[in-house]
Amino acid sequence: MPLAAPFGSWRSPISAQSVAADELPLGQPSFVGQDVYWLEGRPLDGGRYVLMRSSSSGPPTEITPQSVNIRTRVHEYGGGAYLATTSSIFVSNLADQRLYRQDHSGVPRPITPEPETPSADRFADARATPDGRLLVCVREVHPADGGEAVNTLVALPADGSAPPRTIVSGHDFFSTPRISPDGTQLLWLTWDHPQMPWDGTELWVGDLQADGSVLNTRHVAGGPQESIFQPEWSPAGVLHFISDRTGWWNLYRTQDGAVEALAPMDSEFGAPQWIFGMSTYAFLNDGRIAVQYSRDGFDHLAYLRPGEPLVAAELPYSVLSSALCSNGEELVTIAASPTEGACVIRIAPSTGSVEVLGRSVGHDVDSAYVAKPRQITFPTDHRRAIAHALFYPPTNPDFVGPDDAKPPLIVVSHGGPTGASTAQLDLEVQFFTSRGFAVVAVNYGGSTGFGRAYRERLTGRWGIVDSDDCINAARYLADEGEVDGERLAIRGGSAGGYTTLCALVFGDCFTAGASYYGVADCAALATDTHKFESRYLDGLIGPWPAAKDVYYQRSPINFVDRLSCPVILLQGLEDRVVPPSQAEAMAEALRAKGLPFAYLAFEGEQHGFRKAENIKRALEAEAYFYASVFGFELADEVEPVPIENLPH
Repeated sequence: MPLAAPFGSWRSPISAQSVAADELPLGQPSFVGQDVYWLEGRPLDGGRYVLMRSSSSGPPTEITPQSVNIRTRVHEYGGGAYLATTSSIFVSNLADQRLYRQDHSGVPRPITPEPETPSADRFADARATPDGRLLVCVREVHPADGGEAVNTLVALPADGSAPPRTIVSGHDFFSTPRISPDGTQLLWLTWDHPQMPWDGTELWVGDLQADGSVLNTRHVAGGPQESIFQPEWSPAGVLHFISDRTGWWNLYRTQDGAVEALAPMDSEFGAPQWIFGMSTYAFLNDGRIAVQYSRDGFDHLAYLRPGEPLVAAELPYSVLSSALCSNGEELVTIAASPTEGACVIRIAPSTGSVEVLGRSVGHDVDSAYVAKPRQITFPTDHRRAIAHALFYPPTNPDFVGPDDAKPPLIVVSHGGPTGASTAQLDLEVQFFTSRGFAVVAVNYGGSTGFGRAYRERLTGRWGIVDSDDCINAARYLADEGEVDGERLAIRGGSAGGYTTLCALVFGDCFTAGASYYGVADCAALATDTHKFESRYLDGLIGPWPAAKDVYYQRSPINFVDRLSCPVILLQGLEDRVVPPSQAEAMAEALRAKGLPFAYLAFEGEQHGFRKAENIKRALEAEAYFYASVFGFELADEVEPVPIENLPH
């Protein structure tokens, strides 16, 4: 019989250590012939990323040496950090941001010069010409005087015999350079301030010369109000791309100057380009196109033959990352479900068979302790609109809550804010639900997966729509009798941390909050952040400095006097996206007001924690903070967190 115990105090087999060490980040799968490559994080090794290879000759193996950490800092968020070919792999090394070449069974050697300023030249999203002589990639150069970085497309010899040479320039941002199968054409995407890539991008094509230069450039599609995603050449050299020109990211192709929609539907075939190297469709040798799309918060895989209806693929997964690729006969992607963490899977379209090659969670989590999410919609925005969320009830077979009590609720506000919460096994969520918390992950207005109009609910209203939706999700669940309306917490990281602070400062719904590297001062973010997001707030709040008064009104730091509940702040000290000054200013304001708060700063962490010891410490500290505020004893023994101004 399960024991009755206060919600939040339940003992769980899902420990903070298992969340930190057992959940491995996975990314960027690719094919070289029959071999599959992918990136895998190592939280226990300082957050290092390694390249894995799976072949028919044995189990997956790590093929990069200890000295290499595969991660590019282009746009700070990176992506597209390696390219594997039949003879070599090319990687961006985090330590110096230079490109390295590693021939099979060889030692990595740099093929780009060492810049005068360390890590000033950064590379991403490389592609090789069909003859293997040249690489074309994105380069981001950071001036020594600290001015704005310069982004271009460059070409360089694959053997490193000459430095990279700029071949396309003149825009603020570039991505997705792709070489046609015959090597004669190059396509790419551009966008300019203040657009973000999900606002508007332009697709360009040019004639690629033998020396890597590009002639006869021409605009194909896109503009300030049309987001183009994943332009790609088919094996026959036909240009395909995804566009949201109808309000939904759908797949198109161009033939004889005409643009044809291949599967028009109210679903999202694309995703926000936070990182390089994203892919949601891939070509098969039999003429079909494998496509991933999202509808109502869940992902699907299907096969498209132009002119025919989509044919669904039956997969036991509800989440598919934007990482689909093909060798013509098979597919590989990263997939997850509510009961299974992200895994690299190999799919045989001819038979429907699925093989798991790598897992983010290296051990089976007892399903009895796993909370299954329920999709909910709820009224918001003064009941004129609805918003979406995933609700996770407390789940632990060993415990039940007291008969006269409801569980405390943790509202999760995702980052971005252009992003989404998805229905996949997340050990952080399960850490809390298995201890007796309810959790709701809110896809507030501005989230992706629900069409452009839903994304644009946040235009000019960041800090209002998102925080209102989180508040209304909590109130909805309390009104429905699912949770304790007196014990409502909200947590989030980055933009989710900003939403958290706004909900705490400008609302009175929550009784505790946890901000991970969250924005407290919008004006400071507009003037002290990296290039990629330096004009992001133009669309979310208004142009700076013309909208200076709006920035002031939207900044939680300016209205701490309205805050009336405890907050824990967690911050990486090497964060360039949201600098530590933001958290430090918030901590000083909380100290001056005499509110209970905790501030934990982590050496060596950037935007998002990657080291196992820091992930563990942060999660345990958050749980300790909630226990101290809500008045229950944790079942786990954790290192106490200094909480200033907490009444004894």
